[in-house]
Amino acid sequence: MNTTLFFGLVLFLSMSINSFSQESAAFPLWDKIPGAIKNEAYKEEPRVDAQGNRTGIRKVIEPTLIPFLVENKSAKNAAVIICPGGGYSVLSIDKEGIKVAEWFNSIGVSAFVLKYRLPSDDIMKDKTVGPLQDAQEAIRVLRRNAAKWNLDENKIGIMGFSAGGHLASTASTHYLDKVYEAKGDISARPDFSMLIYPVISMENGITHNGSKESLLGKTASNELIAKYSNEKEVNEKTPPTFLVHATDDHAVPVENSINYYMALKKNKVRAEMHIYENGGHGFGLGTKGTNTDWSASLEHWLVANKIIAEKSVYLFSYFKGNGEDGLHLAYSEDGYKWQTLKKDASFLTPEVGKDKLMRDPCIIKGGDGLYHMVWTVSWTDKGIGYASSKDLIHWSKQEFLPVMEHESGTRNTWAPEITYDEVNKEYMIYWASTITGKFPETQSTEDSGYNHRIYYTTTKDFKTYSPTKLLYEPGFNVIDSSILKDDKGYIMFLKDETKVPVQKNLKVAYSDKLTGPYTKASAAITGNYWAEGPTAIKIDGKWLVYFDKYRDHKYGALKQTDKGWEDVSDKVSFPQGTRHGTVLEVPKSMLLNLMKE
Repeated sequence: MNTTLFFGLVLFLSMSINSFSQESAAFPLWDKIPGAIKNEAYKEEPRVDAQGNRTGIRKVIEPTLIPFLVENKSAKNAAVIICPGGGYSVLSIDKEGIKVAEWFNSIGVSAFVLKYRLPSDDIMKDKTVGPLQDAQEAIRVLRRNAAKWNLDENKIGIMGFSAGGHLASTASTHYLDKVYEAKGDISARPDFSMLIYPVISMENGITHNGSKESLLGKTASNELIAKYSNEKEVNEKTPPTFLVHATDDHAVPVENSINYYMALKKNKVRAEMHIYENGGHGFGLGTKGTNTDWSASLEHWLVANKIIAEKSVYLFSYFKGNGEDGLHLAYSEDGYKWQTLKKDASFLTPEVGKDKLMRDPCIIKGGDGLYHMVWTVSWTDKGIGYASSKDLIHWSKQEFLPVMEHESGTRNTWAPEITYDEVNKEYMIYWASTITGKFPETQSTEDSGYNHRIYYTTTKDFKTYSPTKLLYEPGFNVIDSSILKDDKGYIMFLKDETKVPVQKNLKVAYSDKLTGPYTKASAAITGNYWAEGPTAIKIDGKWLVYFDKYRDHKYGALKQTDKGWEDVSDKVSFPQGTRHGTVLEVPKSMLLNLMKE
């Protein structure tokens, strides 16, 4: 027996330090633990399996919080306190704590794993309130430090598994119980709760006896049993709740969740419950069967309740051939690998303009919630196309906007784009045109004598438009401008169309105002190839610029770095035949609807 214990200890001590690296940031929950009894003989210990892997923690002496903060600093984040299960006798801190916290981080939620004290007369004056003291204080600690950790103090939730679910439901129904002297006037009420195969009731025939005895003892009074049967404590102020259980749970009967849900429903508290056919007890994030879907359902619930923002994906609007068949769309989860939608068939057939083309489609989401699109309708027309949509599937009647009709010498209106000015609540539409006789100093016989500059008009309602004006005159033949809001103003990506001496590259210019004036164009940011049609989006705080390597018949990309622009063309893939498009970010639900087409 001593040999077995020795080798078990060796296995435990030889485990990778990385197994516990997450806990290196853990911090004590209390300066002074309330109701504590000093007991030198009572020592925290790990529970390990035959291979030396930790499966839990017993005899918690000092409660801690293990923080898992998301990196996002641009907005305040929702946060969750996670209470692992284990029958109030052990904490399954890895499976029902650390792994779950990492999953929350993946959806943009900060998480804190609570290593709470397990009820024990050896270290507590009243073991029935010890875990609740820790849960209440954990909620208050998060609110107290919300600014420090970039948390939204109105989006502090609690999650519990099994007996941890009992603790989370206790915190959700007994948050007004004064179980210790709290610092300041900070609420202990969680804003939402998530209960996963939870113990809810202490009533015989439905409770988990191990959890009940650990928390209340073997001779608990009827009054105490009723008090901690949390389905009886639900009222209209109980936080919105998400519940998960398996029908074949033989350890904690599914009626625990059902009865709690019914109490929430009776009190008109928002609630969602998922009961799976199988899974048993303790499946965590799930390994097989239908119960593996619960985390995805939870994410949807968090979005629906506006606790987290809906996940976004990237869309790319483009044309093929000469643009005669209309609007094509592709999507990407990461901004690098792009896949076609609708089997690369058109979403919208062009109907306006001299040639009825839909080249260079540019789509943005406006301040009115609609998606607005402009496009090139012809090689030689004096106007552009316009339409709007709520869902990118059903579009308004197409309109022809005669933006250059006032200039008799206009040869074309190419590659229109649109940018929304959030400050002035107006849209700027801009494009490249050649006006015969204008800017003779850069006139050339090359490229059929085209000599473009960038022009623009503004509108607030797409009914009335300001007079067309010159937007950008860089001193060279310029086309394909794309303007986006940058940190300190606006950035314009543009193409230097000069052929002699050859440029055919992309450059950038800047302005404090959307309508300019813009700075002198930079040096080329693209390499030794011909590039056009830039469109850009910020990913992880850095610009990623896509462009058409039109002589090579493929798309390229540049990534902004601290040292300049890095060519990452070898890392992107676009559908075959993609021509001059624009990128935008949309909710994932919109993508799912587009995928049905």
